[in-house]
Amino acid sequence: MTSAAPLAAATQAALDQIRAIVGPSGILTDAADMAPYLSEWRGRFKGNSPAVVRPANTAEVAAVVKICAEAGIPVVPQGGNTSLVGGSIPYEEGREIVLSLSRMNRIRETDALNYTMTVEAGVVLTTVQAAAAEADRLFPLSLGAEGTAQIGGLISTNAGGINVLRYGNTRDLVLGLEVVLADGRVWDGMRRLRKNNTGYDLKNLFIGAEGTLGIVTAAVLKLFPRPRQSITAFVAVPSPAAAVELLARLRAASGDAVSAFELMSRRCLDFALKHVAGTIDPLSEPSPWYVITELTAGTKTDSFQDTVEAAFAEAFEAELATDATLAQSESQAKQLWFIREAIVEAQKFEGGSIKNDVSVPVSRVAEFIERAEAAVERACPGIRPTPFGHVGDGNIHFNLSQPDGADTKAYLDRWDEICHVVNEVIFALDGSISAEHGVGRFKKDEMPVIKSPVEFDLLRAVKATLDPHGLLNPGKMLP
Repeated sequence: MTSAAPLAAATQAALDQIRAIVGPSGILTDAADMAPYLSEWRGRFKGNSPAVVRPANTAEVAAVVKICAEAGIPVVPQGGNTSLVGGSIPYEEGREIVLSLSRMNRIRETDALNYTMTVEAGVVLTTVQAAAAEADRLFPLSLGAEGTAQIGGLISTNAGGINVLRYGNTRDLVLGLEVVLADGRVWDGMRRLRKNNTGYDLKNLFIGAEGTLGIVTAAVLKLFPRPRQSITAFVAVPSPAAAVELLARLRAASGDAVSAFELMSRRCLDFALKHVAGTIDPLSEPSPWYVITELTAGTKTDSFQDTVEAAFAEAFEAELATDATLAQSESQAKQLWFIREAIVEAQKFEGGSIKNDVSVPVSRVAEFIERAEAAVERACPGIRPTPFGHVGDGNIHFNLSQPDGADTKAYLDRWDEICHVVNEVIFALDGSISAEHGVGRFKKDEMPVIKSPVEFDLLRAVKATLDPHGLLNPGKMLP
């Protein structure tokens, strides 16, 4: 395997073995058939591969990985391919096979009394949400790509979304895992226990590892009681600092019933109103900043409504809010949440947009936005920041639209430079350069910068132990 010809021959022999295992429908080699698997949503990363393999069960995944391990063929695991950092895309050289878990889409069991659901990695998030609702339970993970994103990918990136404030990241929603290791062995960690003090918690090695340590094939997920009452409010606030203070007051007044708390600037709303049909401006007068928040209760009582309204009244008296509207129906609540989703879509119509998925302690969100906006303006006069996101957990999507009239390509060519400007602010505030999208190919070169030498050595030691030949999603997360 030292020259191109032997490598090609070995690869072809391995693919023949794989085809015999997964069947003709389980392997794609035609360029047109493979194309959707070789490019990510934003088009920033495009790769090549000799084949996309689509196993139907864990045994087939294990057999495929074992063949690849013996042949020295790298494997790129892929779920719904909704990664925004190139984590599920092979490199351009075309040596890696893509292993798609999309055919492994069974819900194995729903245990309503134990508040758990056992699912395969290829189950789409909305399917899990619906199945939980059918059992009168809640699976709280919710994000923009939920109609496409698959459980295995969400686990491998430790996805967040709008409900992290109350329910935690994906890591907090997983009790057990089934994982195919780099040599093809299967680790069965499908425990449904909430208490288990028998050694290292191995599942947490694979959650957020982006497929670099093992391939998640199934999981035991936590379920929760379904809320019986929900209050959605769209609130005008004078500043991010006021928003953070409002959040603290709402949490205290409601008994920590705040499920979601999203911040957006007026520019974000203006973009959505301009470009996305169906977007409304819910309030009569413009405000520099807005919050959309949802509070939920386990029982339907007038007292909960009264408590929330009283908390907002106190916020108005304290000048933390200047106007607000509370949804009077589920359809009105959806209309308010549509604004949040429209913000993401609208940015593409304003030219180049440099994306930052970052986090800081909640108490420093306002300071981050102020310092980061000033820093990028110095670096690129006329740049248009559009900060929005999950301020309830400190995660801000600090996206930056190009200056009016700027050349889009020239602007996007400065992506790394401008992101570094933002990262310098993040480092100073003890934050993270990746809050929920992962590291992937996009941010891997920053890892030695943001991790201490000791921490980085530990990360590399774990990788070397579980994937000694570096065949699982190589070139991702760790440079």
